[in-house]
Amino acid sequence: MNKTLFSIVLLVAATSAIANPDIDDKVAAALAATSRPAADVDRDDNRLPLETLKFFGLEDDMRVLELLPGGGWYTRVLAPVLKDDGKLYVALGAGRTASTVLTEAGFEDVQVLTTEDNLRRDENTGTYVVDDFSFGVDELDMVLTFRNLHNFDAPSRKKINRAVMNSLKSGGYYGVIDHTRRHMEPGSPENGRRVDPVLVIKEMLDIGFEFVDYSDLHYRADDELEYEVGRRSVTGNTDRFTMLFRKP
Repeated sequence: MNKTLFSIVLLVAATSAIANPDIDDKVAAALAATSRPAADVDRDDNRLPLETLKFFGLEDDMRVLELLPGGGWYTRVLAPVLKDDGKLYVALGAGRTASTVLTEAGFEDVQVLTTEDNLRRDENTGTYVVDDFSFGVDELDMVLTFRNLHNFDAPSRKKINRAVMNSLKSGGYYGVIDHTRRHMEPGSPENGRRVDPVLVIKEMLDIGFEFVDYSDLHYRADDELEYEVGRRSVTGNTDRFTMLFRKP
């Protein structure tokens, strides 16, 4: 390699390093933000956000969609990481986050996607259902959902996963975490907020996703998978599966 070409390679590498600093530093800074509620900080050791986001392959220049952000626990981590070079979207049941976290300084760039999802709860089963819908964006790098798929019946999970597939670019990733239910165990009042990970994999493959990898980051050997996740003996210590899928 001649000196001129070598200098160009070094310049490109240096520029890339400046534009895309180590994801560890950005996540650490987001976790250290003084604006984070104490209740959020208390869950860091249980949720392991840095390890989880690195497993999913998050980079700070990605376009990322977070589904069902709830109270915005992960939104508060993702938004600062993506603020400068990437983009964060939130969708499905995002009203609470929009009216709280996204009104704070530093979260103005997070975009709430309005869908025609008609999200509602089935009065008979207690699960949530959606109609066919679109997120209205495409070529996303990553979609993430944390402990949410268990809330939906199978037809609605299919609609959500199909919408995710349509929103991702080829090679884009879909990261999923949820509370573990025993394989093929019938539904009951005790396992309603759990979902069979084997069933989740099958449903993803049926949509056309590729199974990339799983992690035992959130495996809990002492969760016997018998009780509702809100029970005092289980809450905060549920066994959760962590899986990554890819759009071909």
